Amino acid sequence: MRPDLDIVAGLVGSGVRVLDLGCGDGALLEALIQQQGCDGLGVERDLDDFHACIARGVPVTHGDLEAELADLETGSFDCAVLSLTLQAVRHPDRVLTEMKRVAPRLIVSLPNFAHWRLRADLFFRGRMPVTPSLPYQWYDTPNIHLCTLRDFEAMVDDLEMKVESTVPVGADGRRAPGLAGLARNMLAVRAVYALSARAS
Repeated sequence: MRPDLDIVAGLVGSGVRVLDLGCGDGALLEALIQQQGCDGLGVERDLDDFHACIARGVPVTHGDLEAELADLETGSFDCAVLSLTLQAVRHPDRVLTEMKRVAPRLIVSLPNFAHWRLRADLFFRGRMPVTPSLPYQWYDTPNIHLCTLRDFEAMVDDLEMKVESTVPVGADGRRAPGLAGLARNMLAVRAVYALSARAS
């Protein structure tokens, strides 16, 4: 399992009903079910990853997460997870709104396109950066919405949600040490957020 998924699992907690959107090969959901006593459902579009989930014995549906979300009942889960997928969906704001409808707690991780290495690469080379954590060329990337952590936090506020906690993540997929917590928009390669609806 990717190291950053350990962070996600820690924020999800134990014994909860979990919806894992864009669940990939099901590694996170398998760990949540077997190690943390959660009930879960994954949604995955990629057919190979869908079959990998089946092989793991993970409950999963095959389809586009934006379409699948609309069919889920309000409040049917305790926690909804979206890991390194928000930047690849067509309507990130609608996805978060629907996640909030089906679960009171959200765990969202995303890459940070304002990381200093990306800024420097763009400044000095004048080309869209390619890094180990963002290994695509501009013309074949699945990432269609390139946002910074500040952009994401502003959208969360616009959607009347609040950030319960934020974990800055380094290039190795683990919690970033030191100053990354204070200057995450500059120093974090990605971040994991725990979100909830803001009280009216």
